[in-house]
Amino acid sequence: MSEFDYDLFVIGAGSGGVRAARMAAGYGASVAVAEEYRVGGTCVIRGCVPKKLFVYASRFGSEFEDAAGFGWDIKDRAFDWKTLVANKDREIDRLNGIYIRNLNNSGVEIIDDRAVLTGPNSVRLQKEGREITAKYILVSTGATPFRPDIAGIEHSITSNEAVHLEALPEKIVIVGAGYIAVEFAGIFKGLGVEVSLLYRGPQILRGFDDDLRDGLAEEMRKRGIDVRVNTDVSAIGKASSGYRLTLANGDVLQTGLVMYATGRNPNTQELGLETAGVECGWNGHIVVDDYSKTSVDSIYAVGDVTDRMALTPVAIREGAAFAETLFNDNPVAVDYASVPTAVFSEPEIGTVGLTEAEAREKHPKLDIYKSSFRPMKHTLSGRDEKMIMKLLVDGQSDRVIGCHILGTDAGEMAQVLAIAIRMGATKADFDATMALHPSAAEELVTMREKWQPSEAEVAE
Repeated sequence: MSEFDYDLFVIGAGSGGVRAARMAAGYGASVAVAEEYRVGGTCVIRGCVPKKLFVYASRFGSEFEDAAGFGWDIKDRAFDWKTLVANKDREIDRLNGIYIRNLNNSGVEIIDDRAVLTGPNSVRLQKEGREITAKYILVSTGATPFRPDIAGIEHSITSNEAVHLEALPEKIVIVGAGYIAVEFAGIFKGLGVEVSLLYRGPQILRGFDDDLRDGLAEEMRKRGIDVRVNTDVSAIGKASSGYRLTLANGDVLQTGLVMYATGRNPNTQELGLETAGVECGWNGHIVVDDYSKTSVDSIYAVGDVTDRMALTPVAIREGAAFAETLFNDNPVAVDYASVPTAVFSEPEIGTVGLTEAEAREKHPKLDIYKSSFRPMKHTLSGRDEKMIMKLLVDGQSDRVIGCHILGTDAGEMAQVLAIAIRMGATKADFDATMALHPSAAEELVTMREKWQPSEAEVAE
């Protein structure tokens, strides 16, 4: 008989925790998962899945407009927000059910309760009051939206509430400029809402390649989104109709709804981490080593609750590596290099590898290839939209070390490009690849001229 109730106890049934639990059970471990809300985590329940469904919905308006140039006469268009929300909820319920069935079929016990650490090998269920012991404990509680402490912040919503709105506002102000902010700006604009995007920094999407940041900001403005950088909010107040935002420069904005998308904090509050002796970092994140182990040998953590890469596929890979390491005697450390990512903005961003700024720091000789062009579709649609493609090449080895795309299906391209870049493909390999014509992606294998900065850019 084991001295513990379980071999593994997982706190949080998000993507990383579920993967770890199922794999550990598959290797013969006795496993339980405690989840206080719904199985599936942020991505499935209130994050990337519902948001992507909303992105699809928001794009139809532009498609209807573009159709005119191709001979279509689209009349009597109408959009119903409640229908979209209801259909979204039905899909989330379906996915939630699949996650539950998969855990049950794997032999994992699901506990509908909040679990709090009481020691290196024990947790307490808050509703039941029951104490449970486990040889190993995995924390995968994700992250929660952050909102700054300003006057009237209680009048704002976050992405959690945005996917459950009862009705669309006529106007919305979105504060922030990361993935969530720019994606929801495109969603609301595409669904007919007047949108302002405010960001305190000099340009949106900090951390992305500068050409894509500049390019997306320009395209968003073309679509009628009021993008304001170097702008901060000092207070939010109720108005006769909606809300009034007072900006740091003294300007005032009137709006029907205020949404904050200013980052997410690891969900570590009141988890008992201090009681168990687990070290936490600057923003409350759990400090872990290369194998997701915390400062306590029996406690591990994966996903957004750590200060690594806050992406769902990364959390899944971390959960899998954890299970391999502890329950299959196969130590695996996750490799965070060349992770592809997408921003489902309008237009879309797909990127993999180093940005130009990062590449210049790491590679003494850097070759840059850029292309900006009007997609073939818009020669007839008449839409004023540019696509950007950019390859970064190590000038010494000829390896492609970064690829950045702004335009339709950029995310789909980035996933495939990540394979080539991870395998060490060179620019010569790209050049030797036959182009698929006519397509936008063919530009990736036909770019031959290295980019040279203009005199103005050199002066900067």
